[in-house]
Amino acid sequence: MAEKRDYYEVLGVAKNAGDDELKKAYRKQAKKYHPDLNPGDKEAEAKFKEVNEAYEVLGDAEKRARYDQFGFAGVDPSYGAGAGGAGGFGGGFGGFNGGFGGVDLGDIFGDIFGGGFGFGGGQRANPNAPRKGADVRVSLVLSFMEAVHGCTKTISIAKQDTCGECGGTGAAKGTSPEVCPDCGGSGYVNRNLRMGGMVMQQRQPCSRCGGKGKIVKTPCAHCHGSGKVSAKKNLEVKIPAGIGDDQSIALRGQGDAGANGGPAGDVIVIVTVRPDPMFERDGYDVWVTEPITYSQAVLGADIVVPTVDGKVEYTVPEGTQSGTTFRLRGKGIQYVGGRGRGDEYVKVTVEIPKKLNRTQREALQAFENTLKEENYEQRKGFFKNLKDKFDKNK
Repeated sequence: MAEKRDYYEVLGVAKNAGDDELKKAYRKQAKKYHPDLNPGDKEAEAKFKEVNEAYEVLGDAEKRARYDQFGFAGVDPSYGAGAGGAGGFGGGFGGFNGGFGGVDLGDIFGDIFGGGFGFGGGQRANPNAPRKGADVRVSLVLSFMEAVHGCTKTISIAKQDTCGECGGTGAAKGTSPEVCPDCGGSGYVNRNLRMGGMVMQQRQPCSRCGGKGKIVKTPCAHCHGSGKVSAKKNLEVKIPAGIGDDQSIALRGQGDAGANGGPAGDVIVIVTVRPDPMFERDGYDVWVTEPITYSQAVLGADIVVPTVDGKVEYTVPEGTQSGTTFRLRGKGIQYVGGRGRGDEYVKVTVEIPKKLNRTQREALQAFENTLKEENYEQRKGFFKNLKDKFDKNK
């Protein structure tokens, strides 16, 4: 079996990371290695799958608890099968010092060994209780305009469906799963550990039934006893107008099949929006930088301004300075799930002409000679402040 990397290492988070930190790390890594953004890169594709596998476990509270306690064997019974009880130990005794001071021994040794001990600890979850299926996470890359106006996309997912031959029991037709004789249906077995004069019991998943509490003696030929089959499915996703980068859409009940009659998980579509060369988004507002000519700035002019809905005309007033920003109300992005929309801000920059010929230079110089200091408000203020500053320093 190929060596797996620790799931926390894959996502680049600490073991005590919260749900929000996990989600943020997953989205960052998924975006980084997404096949659409790394076409033909097999290494990126493999890392993308690794990231998704890691978050499928750590993003599910129950799976994460099993992984934290038993490692890969806790979420994949086939991983390291036959290793015996010793595989459940998560560390040594190096951090154990001093007396017990009234602390519950089950808690102490549970932390040391990564398992539960027979000191009257809490009840284990019923392995045969209905459980919701895992969520399937898919990244979807949209263009800027697709995100602004909304669209319908078709995505392909790989999921686990309930086997149609056995109805999810894993047993061949005409047979039923039997209670595991090793764990009596609990899904856990006890292992005695001796420390000095003390004998303690560690609870760990039953290796015979994989923690399920039942054994299938005659497996279903179609699903090989798992009760689930791999399936590929195409789904239509309606993207709402105004959706932003890193937002997600949930398709309820379209994920992996549940266990023991539990509901199916969801498909979580995480959106990545490609940047646009012309528009820059700020919430629901849009920013555009448009160059205008020297004469348009001086004399004023009607210019054509791009918006997310097409071109509009705008009158630039006479004497417009480079860097001036104009506001177009209601020309921004539609609010998701609500009425109204943002604004568009147009920042104009005055482009200075280059490569003038002799006639143009002479004409411009003649024009400049007709101007006086009062024609330049910013220069007049600047040199006044400069003069005052140096006069005061004399």
